[in-house]
Amino acid sequence: MPLASSGEEDTDVDTASVEAGFVLLMAWLHQQAEFSPELLKAEEVQKFIRTHAEVLDNAVDYTIRQRPLDDISVLRLKESNFVFSGYKTFHELNEAFPSLLDADGNRKPFERFLNDVQTVNEKYNRLYLKAEYNFAMSSADMAAKWQAWWTDEDRDRYLLQYRTVGDKRVRESHRLMHNITLPITSRFWDYYLPPNNWNCRCAVERVRRDKYPESNEQQAMNAGSQATAGRHQEMMRFNPGKQMACFPAYNPYTISKCTACPGRPGAMQLARVPKNELCAACNILREMRTMSAKAIRKQAKPLQGKTIGNPDFSKPITISGKGIKEWSNQPHMHYFEKNSMLLDIENVLNESKYLGSLDYHKNEDVMASHIFETEVKGDKSWIIAREYKWGEVVLHSISDSPKMKELLKKK
Repeated sequence: MPLASSGEEDTDVDTASVEAGFVLLMAWLHQQAEFSPELLKAEEVQKFIRTHAEVLDNAVDYTIRQRPLDDISVLRLKESNFVFSGYKTFHELNEAFPSLLDADGNRKPFERFLNDVQTVNEKYNRLYLKAEYNFAMSSADMAAKWQAWWTDEDRDRYLLQYRTVGDKRVRESHRLMHNITLPITSRFWDYYLPPNNWNCRCAVERVRRDKYPESNEQQAMNAGSQATAGRHQEMMRFNPGKQMACFPAYNPYTISKCTACPGRPGAMQLARVPKNELCAACNILREMRTMSAKAIRKQAKPLQGKTIGNPDFSKPITISGKGIKEWSNQPHMHYFEKNSMLLDIENVLNESKYLGSLDYHKNEDVMASHIFETEVKGDKSWIIAREYKWGEVVLHSISDSPKMKELLKKK
């Protein structure tokens, strides 16, 4: 699986956490009697998937600090990172498992097994991860650009133009798309908005419609097809405003029949090939992806109606079904951990720091929003409880947006 063409520069990304996580994953795998997609459900495997996804999430977070993107699109990018990391972990486990036994069919001592699978670690979690980090950064950057262009009231004055860097390192196939110029509504962008493959440095820029001739769309589609021949492409869906836009997310760990899968749009579901382990793995990963919302809401249901408190806040706070749903759906940089906190909300709120209240104007029944500061994986987050005119205080949600603290400072 070629991730980078020759001559590409190394990415400055810290892969140490994933490489160390791989050692722990292999210690767990060494104890397993057989290999199956069901192994993805194990906590040890899920922990490794999250560790890997965090590296890609860091790429997204870095990019959106330079070019803002709405919370829902960020959440979708990070969901894609999680599913991608799950597919990749499945491949790593599948590749490492046969090394458990020696030529005589006996299980190797762990030290020997770990030594034999170091090539897997170096290939997937050092070399490949660097290219994947680049891809995550480029994807987030292009998503932010696309959203800004799509929502611009004057967008019809412009065309979008595909551009390569123009140096000798540009892939010959990508040169075919250089200077393709089409409206933002063209179907070409649904399929060939960069990045196109690993370490792709191509970009798209807006140009004045009256200064550049519009390309022939069919010829552009043909060029794009040649440029990305052999690529297994899935589509991430973004919804800027009320419009739907498409954004490509390349996943080399799926199979070519993914593109024919009935559940493919926005879901990255594998083709349902009989006895295909990847399809089984896909279903498990899809369940894991939604688990943080649906399963957490189910597990948190007994909390509904319960009151909790904080030593620096005088009033009891009620947990409602609406609050549980709002909390579980709220985008967050540590999405899974944030949702898991809900199950321990009594202790979490008790140990949080009460910062004060904000006036709330969107709902005439709400008098104030009370803000409590906590941490999720070492990063600041803010729990919100709403106080209504009739005196009841209800848990509303949690946010990792620094705007919460800025609003308190202004107050």
